[in-house]
Amino acid sequence: MRKTQITFALAVFAGVVSTALAADTTNAFLPVNISVDAAKPTGDVKPIWRFFGADEPNYAYMPDGKKLLSELGQLGEPQVYFRAHHMLTSGDGAYALKWGSTSAYKEDASGNPVYDWTINDKIFDTYLARGIKPYVQLGFMPEALSAHPQNYPHHPPVNQRADAAAGQAYPPKDYVKWGNLAYEWTKHCVEKYGQAEVEKWYWEVWNEPNISYWHGTHEDYFKLYDYAIAGVRRALPTARVGGPETAGGPGGKFLHEFLQHCAHGTNYVSGKIGSPLDFISFHAKGSPVFTNDHVRMAMASQLRNMNDAFGVIASFPEYKKTPIVIGESDPEGCAACTGPQDGYRNGTMYSSYTAASFPRALELAAQHGVNLEGALTWAFEFEDQPPFAGFRQLASAGIDLPVLNVFRMFGKMDGQQLAVTSSAGLNAEIIHAKNVRGNPDVAAQASLGKNKLCVLVWYYHDDDLSGADAAIDLALKGIPLANGQATLTRYVIDADHSNSYQAWQKMGSPFPLSAAQNAQLEQAGQLATVGQPESVVVTNGAANVKFSLQRQGVSLLVLNWN
Repeated sequence: MRKTQITFALAVFAGVVSTALAADTTNAFLPVNISVDAAKPTGDVKPIWRFFGADEPNYAYMPDGKKLLSELGQLGEPQVYFRAHHMLTSGDGAYALKWGSTSAYKEDASGNPVYDWTINDKIFDTYLARGIKPYVQLGFMPEALSAHPQNYPHHPPVNQRADAAAGQAYPPKDYVKWGNLAYEWTKHCVEKYGQAEVEKWYWEVWNEPNISYWHGTHEDYFKLYDYAIAGVRRALPTARVGGPETAGGPGGKFLHEFLQHCAHGTNYVSGKIGSPLDFISFHAKGSPVFTNDHVRMAMASQLRNMNDAFGVIASFPEYKKTPIVIGESDPEGCAACTGPQDGYRNGTMYSSYTAASFPRALELAAQHGVNLEGALTWAFEFEDQPPFAGFRQLASAGIDLPVLNVFRMFGKMDGQQLAVTSSAGLNAEIIHAKNVRGNPDVAAQASLGKNKLCVLVWYYHDDDLSGADAAIDLALKGIPLANGQATLTRYVIDADHSNSYQAWQKMGSPFPLSAAQNAQLEQAGQLATVGQPESVVVTNGAANVKFSLQRQGVSLLVLNWN
């Protein structure tokens, strides 16, 4: 391992606080009554969790990247999608924090385009071999097309963040060539993978064009979008296309202006009114801080981004039912950045935040009457980095983190969503207004599949402080099994289960890891059960389950019957 990597690791270890919760020394419990009515479905389960992404596209085909993608591809029946930046950024596959490269586009001495899909194919081949489909980003600008290539990045140091606002962030010097690049890439994908496959992908243009990722005007972006989408649709008329991936929810006026352009503006390519828009995308981020010697999360910031963007979309009648993908949906804004405020990432605060935030996104979408199809978690892994280095990721050095187990829980839920009440639960409106700063949020979501009832329970608070365990009294009714025996399996993420980070701390935080330690931590990172499956008596379609849950813990209860 490089010396710079070891130095970086030690610096991160010193700067990131532990999210392990101290054991509660009192006998006090927080009593919580949760009720689930299996006879009251509220609609189909919406697997909005099945989208992931990362700045660094080249990690996908590296050892730990392949390993994690294989795990994502096994999460459940719904198709998992992956989005990555820099799919058109020039280079030879070089990578760095927040940066990657491909060989997609060059020009010869006469200025004629030269296309090379070798690296792009390697990335997509890796996805597809593992059951994952591309959420294709048309960006960033190749060096030969950039209007300002003078400061184009080449081989940035792998342990330093590359400049997101360099030459790859500029408009094209020739929009026709840009549109032809989109056409040639799409045509190549159809020829290589087949029309039926590529029709299932998402194709979107750029990333966060309302901030430093784009050195052009709003109108310049609309022109970029029109030429790119015209190229994609010329190669595949049935391609699923969208945008604009704004930062900060609606991105000020940007999302509104973009939707206005797509609905009523003059298309820069056709000269006709309107631009194709099959899905709408924006980003939503929280805002944690480090205060009074602990991390304090701010889910309200993320929910405000969602709420504001949903409101803009709902104001356009032609788009109110258009699928929405929150193209980055996370507790804060920079996966490759580290600091004390990011100390939530390795432990159970990230997993409980994730469990609590996804249902609230659906709540807000329902309030606005819009069609939320996905919320993309911008977290992957960072190749050749020390374990538990403090990045926002799903796995670290090949070791799964607690947050990945929340998605394993989500993947077990299917069928119909059910009505749930909790005596200690908050809701999207309360969290949107006040965060989770007073009483904790102990709540649940539930689903009814074939001979299977699932209840996902979380115990979340914005403050990373110890507290009493919750004593949960879970009442189930309306179970399609009138009388008989059912089998209960309880999965849990807490300080003692499904938690590689806590296991590493109990080892004394060794670095580097021995082969035996690495194997032990890999096992600790898997989704764990509490004890063995047990028998539960169902009487008149009702059953009762009592259990405790640690603060920042998440538990999935699965009831099966024949």
